[in-house]
Amino acid sequence: MQTSLLTSRPYGGDAASNAGSAFGGATSEAAQLFTRLLVAQIQHQNPLEPNDPSEFVNQLTQLSQMESMQALTRQSAASASMLESMQVIALGAQVGSEVRVRSSRVEIGGDPVHGAFTLENASVQTSLTLIDADGVERAVVVLGTRQPGEVSFTIDPVALGLAPGAYSLEVVTDSGESPHTEIAGRLDSVRLSSTGGVVLQVSHVGLAAPESVTQFNGRPDAAPL
Repeated sequence: MQTSLLTSRPYGGDAASNAGSAFGGATSEAAQLFTRLLVAQIQHQNPLEPNDPSEFVNQLTQLSQMESMQALTRQSAASASMLESMQVIALGAQVGSEVRVRSSRVEIGGDPVHGAFTLENASVQTSLTLIDADGVERAVVVLGTRQPGEVSFTIDPVALGLAPGAYSLEVVTDSGESPHTEIAGRLDSVRLSSTGGVVLQVSHVGLAAPESVTQFNGRPDAAPL
């Protein structure tokens, strides 16, 4: 009888079952590994100095919390993916619309490009500089004296003698401001990038992020209501 008291009785099957039910029958690899470690710990404990049952409860609680965090992470990822898909659908309905995009670069072809920027202060000497890919200043659009508010501009490649290509834009003011430029173009396509983000293709701009769009102006061929 004494021998039976000093012999550790294996009851791994019952312990595994109880541990599995304790966290809702989780079948993840982490849960299974935890269960095996917990059963081994119970099997090899000293019968004369058994572990405090509260330690097992704490361990099961920690596992449950970990499983909950993993489930929340998976749910958040699924929700983000669903929101991106909904964004693609919503923006896809706008393909063909005229938009304005915040951009510090412009793609020049043969047609004039329109844009705007906003001044916080008045500027007597205001201009827009176009710089090519080599960092060389290729043209300057003189805008003269401008009051605070929105300032519109037009880049005419023929009048400015600009070759087709991509140019950086820089607004020069005598007030020291450096406002962001917005370029008008047509939304040509919407797609998901290889990293999962939404990417827009806009004429006169190229690739753009959805958050860079500042205006949707509708389709130019839309019939008036």
